[in-house]
Amino acid sequence: MKFIDETIITAQSGNGGRGCVSFRRERFIARGGPDGGDGGDGGSVILRTVPDLRTLYEFRHRRHIKAKDGGPGAGQQKQGKKGEDIILELPPGTLVINLETGEIVHDFVEVGEEIVIARGGIGGRGNKRFATSRNRAPKFAQPGEPGEVFELKLELKLLADVGIIGFPNAGKSTLISVISAARPKTADYPFTTLTPSIGMVVHDWGEPFAVADIPGIIEGAHGGTGLGIQFLKHVERNKLLLHLIDASAIDPDDPLKTYHTLNRELTLYSQILGEKEQIVVLNKMDMPGTDELADIFQKALGDRTVYRISSVTTQGVNILKAKMAEMVNVKP
Repeated sequence: MKFIDETIITAQSGNGGRGCVSFRRERFIARGGPDGGDGGDGGSVILRTVPDLRTLYEFRHRRHIKAKDGGPGAGQQKQGKKGEDIILELPPGTLVINLETGEIVHDFVEVGEEIVIARGGIGGRGNKRFATSRNRAPKFAQPGEPGEVFELKLELKLLADVGIIGFPNAGKSTLISVISAARPKTADYPFTTLTPSIGMVVHDWGEPFAVADIPGIIEGAHGGTGLGIQFLKHVERNKLLLHLIDASAIDPDDPLKTYHTLNRELTLYSQILGEKEQIVVLNKMDMPGTDELADIFQKALGDRTVYRISSVTTQGVNILKAKMAEMVNVKP
């Protein structure tokens, strides 16, 4: 299934039904009183978050959503049928924006959140409602109110406790497959991962927590270079970033180059993103010569703790999991 994290839809509620003009027809009564019923209310468009959705794929070919109109009123004061509501199911993490005003309509974070995005039009009143002592036989009724129409942008930002960031081929997909049940595609070449994925990390220190594998970000990503601009937004909701670096690719003459470059991309995209707390991790420590390169990196970085792991051999992975659990405030 293709990963869809952004789409535009038109949400239109149903029109209210027309009120009825009708008079009682009874035996021996030449002209009975008014008995026209009200029109039914139009259906509404409702947005609701559900637990099993991870993308906006449902809206790939479903761009115009319209609820049913209310039915017309009838004689004998019969009210028209209410138009059926439409409930659109969304994944948690969906941001809803009114395209006309630019206003954020709602930011869906929790499962089970629900809002009426376009309210159905009210049904028109039948002529029975307009009878007075002066006008006992009104020959008019109200039309129903029109429904609402909104053009909306749906933007999905993955919800996870930890976001794994790093340059292409740093080993993010392999790491998430080792620490969780997620099984993203892995291979020894850049841009293997073209879509974000989430895995749940189960450990011995408390509740599981969610980790997102964010596709490789390259220099210039904040401005649209490569695929980064599509995925940087997914990092915004993460409580913690795991900055993964390929230890075998460290340049001894400029050991912090990739570290600073990626952090600069985060800051240029969003100051808040650039200030998020990070765990710095050197991966591929099973490769020849990485111990010396890791020492050079650590010396250049200073006193900050650097975790050394190998996703392939699982060296240091349990220690890293424990640190992540501690930093996302998962309590035993």
